[in-house]
Amino acid sequence: MTNKNSRLTPIIIAVSVVAGILIGTFYTEHFSGNRLGIINSSSNKLNALLRIINDQYMDEVPMDSIVEEAMPLILEELDPHSKYIPAKDVAAVNSELEGKFSGVGLIFQINRDTIVINKVVTGGPSEKVGLLPGDRILKVDGQPFTGKKIDSEYATSHLRGEKGSKVKLTVKRYGHEEPLDFTITRGDVPVSSVKAAYMFDSQTGYIRIENFGRTTHMEMLNALAILSHKGMKGVIIDLRGNMGGIFETAVLMANEFLSRGQLIVYAEGRKYPREDKRANGNGSFQKLPLVVLVDEYSASSSEIFAGAIQDNDRGLVVGRRTFGKGLVQQPIEFSDGSAIRLTIARYYTAAGRCIQRPYNRGYDENYELDILNRYNRGEFSHRDSIHLNTEKPFYTTRLHRPVYEASGIMPDIFVPLDTLGYTSWLLAVRNLYLPEQFCFNYIDTHRGELQEYSDIEDLTAYLKKERIVEKFASYANSHGVKRRNLMIRKSYGVIEERLFANIIYTLLGESSMYQYLNEHDDTVIAAAELVREGKTYPQAPEEEDSPGRKEKKGALQPDARAASGSGK
Repeated sequence: MTNKNSRLTPIIIAVSVVAGILIGTFYTEHFSGNRLGIINSSSNKLNALLRIINDQYMDEVPMDSIVEEAMPLILEELDPHSKYIPAKDVAAVNSELEGKFSGVGLIFQINRDTIVINKVVTGGPSEKVGLLPGDRILKVDGQPFTGKKIDSEYATSHLRGEKGSKVKLTVKRYGHEEPLDFTITRGDVPVSSVKAAYMFDSQTGYIRIENFGRTTHMEMLNALAILSHKGMKGVIIDLRGNMGGIFETAVLMANEFLSRGQLIVYAEGRKYPREDKRANGNGSFQKLPLVVLVDEYSASSSEIFAGAIQDNDRGLVVGRRTFGKGLVQQPIEFSDGSAIRLTIARYYTAAGRCIQRPYNRGYDENYELDILNRYNRGEFSHRDSIHLNTEKPFYTTRLHRPVYEASGIMPDIFVPLDTLGYTSWLLAVRNLYLPEQFCFNYIDTHRGELQEYSDIEDLTAYLKKERIVEKFASYANSHGVKRRNLMIRKSYGVIEERLFANIIYTLLGESSMYQYLNEHDDTVIAAAELVREGKTYPQAPEEEDSPGRKEKKGALQPDARAASGSGK
């Protein structure tokens, strides 16, 4: 805790307790069903204490700021995922989940105290008026918009605004001597969850989903429909790096692949009666071969989706052990615009697993460092390094495959992290974000030539001729990372891939970037092979190999067991 907080500890403790009671009271008044009651009669005493501090403490007490500082500390004492969101951050936090925000629709980078437009969001207000990547913003509403005061937060606060409001941008454009003026009417800027959807090969569709937002279900359905018209025979749903989102969205998406009555997930908490989520039988893709990709950053709703597919033997989960977040948060807003996300229940997969990894109340350093600890234990390279609690096996309802409480979803097929080419030189340039800086500068100074290339193959061929890695090594050397020729040769393929991916993303878009990366991605390649060979449905274990048939008592409801099936 900081020195400032230490000096205010007595006040913070008092305010924390009172604020906790106020949160409970707010929840009681505004959310029906799972209501939180007043803790006990001592709340009157604590309210009185707050008044006494405010009325009689020897110095002026900034109560508002103390409460703001205390709120995160209160929630930190509950679990790692109950969070306080200050009013200034609520819109940004909610924008991805809602699938849109109000603004001008620009992705920018700050270069030498100047805002440079990296990308113009397709379908956004800036695209409609003709702004282009590479434009430099000189003024906003006639006021200079350059200098040391410009940072990401300052720029975002001036470019975003209420829908229908106008903002005038003055920009410097490559090839134009005089600045250009554009008046933009702020509007809804779409935020897509589906970052790539294309045919990986002649029969395998690929869909990458970044988060589970309000529009993700429909985005996925649209992508599946388009790929079906292109001859898709099976699909890869890539949830790697997807940290979750809206609980109900994950349920809707799993429903598309499961048969009527199959249990998707259930949630239960102290004030949250058990609620089962089952497939309604109206899913459009109940028989489509399916592979789900996960990794250590697949969390929450990603684990709900992957767990539903795995526990119902509907498809195969491929990759590495997931994050291990099995807690459900309820968003609660306050009148000042701030909000909390309060954990109200645990969720359980169809087989009865709670995949939440262990944590201690308060700040838990081991919890925060869990991903790093997994890496150090060798989990990313060797499946055998992952601890499984084999004393408590669970089984899916149809095939009796053992699935375990492993602090996350264990994949059916493990694919190790590819660490070939990793060197201390590569780590150094990554830690300083030099690849991103180099790519920005390279694109900015070669925009004319690069605009001639509109497909991945031609662009990568051009970049190879340009000897991009050699140019980057010189750039890194001039920015503090000494040239190490042996290490550069060892890391050549890795750094080339990263540089090419950054340039492709800026020039051709995110979907093209994933198409390029997936051509060399062992996990995607393994998944596509499963689709091509017709091996996406799990197989029942041999009787002698099944460890004990010790199904957890009460984990599976009789109707779920009867309704279960592969959907094949």
